[in-house]
Amino acid sequence: MSSKILFIFEGEKTEKQITDSLTRFYVNENINIQCAFCSDIYQLYNKLSTDTDLDTFELLKKRQQNVNILSGYTRNDFAEIYLFFDYDGHATNANDDVIVKLLSFFNEETEGGKIFISYPMVESIKHFSNNIDFKELKVEAKININYKNRVHNECKTKLRDLSTINENDWKEIIELHLKKMNHIVNSNYVLPESLISQNIIFSKQLEKFINIDSSISVLSAFPVFIFEYYGVKYTFENILKSI
Repeated sequence: MSSKILFIFEGEKTEKQITDSLTRFYVNENINIQCAFCSDIYQLYNKLSTDTDLDTFELLKKRQQNVNILSGYTRNDFAEIYLFFDYDGHATNANDDVIVKLLSFFNEETEGGKIFISYPMVESIKHFSNNIDFKELKVEAKININYKNRVHNECKTKLRDLSTINENDWKEIIELHLKKMNHIVNSNYVLPESLISQNIIFSKQLEKFINIDSSISVLSAFPVFIFEYYGVKYTFENILKSI
């Protein structure tokens, strides 16, 4: 089986910093991660869901920004495809009903791809500091709150540039977000004992936050991906072993 994995992102800067860092600390040297970009997940879903002959990889390869990136590759070169997107509830095309469909459609990494969602945006990965109660941290979901600037002002200074974070920083990030995920779903701010699906996370975000006061509980997709990719046992015994 191919050792190549395709990551699909909306943006190119922060996502690339995170991927480079993950690769440095947590990805086996025999695995190659290639990044491609898709600015509109809703449009991608609409095309794929209405034409069963279309393929995620082939559609992305035709996008101008991916032509050089994916040149020479075929779908068979990639064992797995993962999509990372923002909830971004204030966007003009945001639609909670469609997100439910997205999560069901992009649910298999060895086929059309598996999606992981950050709430509200990719910058949530560093939205914590000693002055923040991360367990209770939520933000308005349906209006533009200039979230990137807010995170820059509120996060730990050393996290402002994700390209400089070390393995201990990652352990803290992963621990906090896994506890937060468990708190969102099970109302228990401890490390989860089992994997939690993207569908369940979103359903709890709807139930406890979005449908209550149009807020969202801050949560990053990347620690959740690490947890699911490596599994409970490996994550606890190897990645978080010093916690």
